[in-house]
This record gives sequence, C-alpha cells and structure tokens, in this order.
Amino acid sequence: LQNLTPIQQFYSGKSIFITGGTGFLGTILIEKLLRSCSDLAAIYVLARNKKGKNLQTRIDELFDASIFRRLKNEFPKFRHKIVGIGGDCSLPDLGISLQDRQMLIDEVSIVFHVAATVRFDEKLKVAVAINIRGPQEVIKLARQMPNLKSFMHVSTAYSNVPNDIIEERFYPSPVDSKKMILLAETMSENILDNITPIILDKWPNTYTYTKAIAEDVVRQDGHDLPIGVFRPSIVVSTYREPTEAWINNLYGPTGVCAGAGSGILRALHANSEVNANIVPVDMCVNGLIATAWHVGVKYEKTKKDNLNYEIPIYHYESSNDQPLNWGRFMHLSYTYGIKSPSVKAIWYYCFDLYSNFFLYTLATIFLHYLPAVLVDIALLCMGKSPKRSWIFKSKNVNVMLENMTEDDKNIFFCDLKKLKWDIFFKTYLTGIRIYLLQDPMDTIEEARVRWK
Repeated sequence: LQNLTPIQQFYSGKSIFITGGTGFLGTILIEKLLRSCSDLAAIYVLARNKKGKNLQTRIDELFDASIFRRLKNEFPKFRHKIVGIGGDCSLPDLGISLQDRQMLIDEVSIVFHVAATVRFDEKLKVAVAINIRGPQEVIKLARQMPNLKSFMHVSTAYSNVPNDIIEERFYPSPVDSKKMILLAETMSENILDNITPIILDKWPNTYTYTKAIAEDVVRQDGHDLPIGVFRPSIVVSTYREPTEAWINNLYGPTGVCAGAGSGILRALHANSEVNANIVPVDMCVNGLIATAWHVGVKYEKTKKDNLNYEIPIYHYESSNDQPLNWGRFMHLSYTYGIKSPSVKAIWYYCFDLYSNFFLYTLATIFLHYLPAVLVDIALLCMGKSPKRSWIFKSKNVNVMLENMTEDDKNIFFCDLKKLKWDIFFKTYLTGIRIYLLQDPMDTIEEARVRWK
C-alpha cells in the first residue's frame, strides 16, 4: 500500500457492485477502476438477459469493445476480477438470486448505482420501475452489507429543472416515491400514458421527473448510509483516457454533430448564448470515483466525531469552471468537423442556430427536405431544444479537489478548470466519424474531394 495514492488505497482490496455497467458511463467506470485501482478485489456487474443474449454473452461482449484495448495491454489478467450478476433494476430485489444476493452482502463494500433509462420519451411505467424502484432496491440491498464504505447514486444535473437556480441540495419531490411506484404498477399502461402530461406538470419528460423522485428515495432510505449523489450534466466522449474521443451513442450534442457532419441536420432551434454544459465521460467517471472516496472519508469522520451525516450532492458540470455556449459549440464543431469530413455525408456541412422560431421554421422547410431523416434534437436539453439555461451552484467537487493529493489529481483527472475545449473538439469530431458513422480515417481524402 506504500506506493498507492489515498484514493487507490481506498479501493485496494475492496469489492465493488455496479449497476448500469454495460452502459456508456458504466463501461468507462469499469475500465478506469480496473486500470487505475488494479488492487481492487472484484467488480460485480449487474446485467440482464437482453435481445436473446444471456449474462455471460453480454459480459463477454462488453470487454470486446475497443475501449478495453489499453487495459488488456497494461493488465492482461483482469477478467477473473469481473463477476456477472444476473438481475434487473426494474424487478423486486433486483431480480437477483438468493445465492448471488448473499455473495454481494458478504463481499461488497462500495456501490455505484449508475443504471437508469435515459430515454426522455420513455413510458412512465418503465421509467418509474427502473429510475425509482431501482435505487430503492439497490439501497435496500446495500443496507444489508456490513462492510459498506461508500455508495454513489448517479443522478443528473437536470433532476430539478423547474428551478432556475439549482443548488447542491435535495429538493421537494414532485410526489412520494412509494405512491408513484404503486400508481405505476397498478394502473394500466394506456391510462398512465394518457395522464402522463398531467403527472409531469413542470417537468419536461419522464426522465427528469423520475430522477427527481429517485433523489428523494436516496434522501429517505439512505440517510444513515455512507451515501452520496452525483449529478453530471450532459456526458459526451472521452477527453484523454483510455483513448481520445471514444463514444458509442448519439445522445444530445453528439447527435447534433453527427447529424450536421453527415449533412442530415442543418437547422436547430436554439439560443447561441445558452450554455451547452457538456462534460467528457472520462473526466466525469474520474470525478465519480473520487467522490465515492470523498463520501467514504466524510462518513467515517462524521461518525468518529459523533456528528449527524448529511448526504453530500456533487454537481459535475462545466458551466461554472469551463463554460461553453451553443454558439462556440457550433463554431468549434464546424472548425474541426470540416477538417475530417465523412465520406458517408449526404450533403455539405450547412448548419446554423436559430433563436427566432419563425426563421427556424423557414430554415427547416427549405433545408430539411428529407423530413423522415431527422436527428432527435429533443435529446439536447432534457426533452426540449436548448433555449433555456440554468444556474448551477457547484462547490462540492471543488472542495473534494482541495482534499485530493497531486498524484490523485493526475491519476483521476477531473478538474474541469483544466479542460481545453479546442483540444477536446479536435478529437471529438474525429471520434464521431470513426465510432458512430463507422467511417475509418483512410477514407478522408475521398471525402475531402467530394466536399470540394
């Protein structure tokens, strides 16, 4: 342990339980833990059978991804530390067998609850089961773990969007979680779908609505546990590690860049002055790993001093430390996008922002002549186009950074003040080209000829 940093020491010899480990953020979390906290004992990954694939197949496919190439080179013997746990966050007791449940209770000391349905148009019945019942069941399981040192619940910076100013605190829940679960489980899907707009009230979609209620579950059910809430903003591709620009989804701004670069999307109803509030996934994951350590240390100190533990909430967003508005986002996307055009583009890069709805409508009529092929720009800002901005009060991550050693700050690089958007966008657009448009770099000359 002598050569390990404080954060590495915290994870050394520990067994970790991760939900949502096969998703975008969860995949990077697993990779980073295995590579930078290689002394950990085991990672238990909750996964369900999906599309006819069993648990083992899903775990195998997870590690077939190119993002694990560096880990395989540096630590080729890591697979024995990965244990697949069959289950489903929407089911009672997470759908975990009694044998696996007991193993988790006996072995696990750190929990990351990352699993969520992030579809903004998800049916309320499904969103409630995964986003509200899920954390309730994970906390119930964690409560039985005698060795529990830290539990991180991953929420979203947009869980309280009805408020213009969002602080690092709990807000009143739109409805009691138990009543919402009962309503969703007893009411027919058809009736529930019809009354969803009334239920949502000030929330723009089922995602933010259920994530708000989930935070209240954490507040009520986890108040005496070493638990913390992590609220990231819009998570995009990797900045540095394990490789630059890796991305595997078209959510939010990435979908806009892919749509603009391929010539499909040419107009967006947005205010250029509004903050894009994106964060690279590797920095976000480093922040999550560090906050789990910070929560563990804070909880131990609180108990030692005989004080009441208050659940800390960490905003991980860029609007304060490294602001980037949509105008600059568009400029950087264009600047670096035209340097690596895609051979699969169906039209020239012609993309603009329109804050005026009438002009946007005209542009849409004239430019989107393929109405069936539209990027779901609603994903940009919690179900609505990015015309509104919020003020986030974010101090807890900075407090955590002040408590980190220089070695930990380097290994778990998460200080957004040191993020350079110019450097990020150079690779971001290339990553979209390679990983999402499936267009290798050896076609770039052909693409440039076409663009001329």
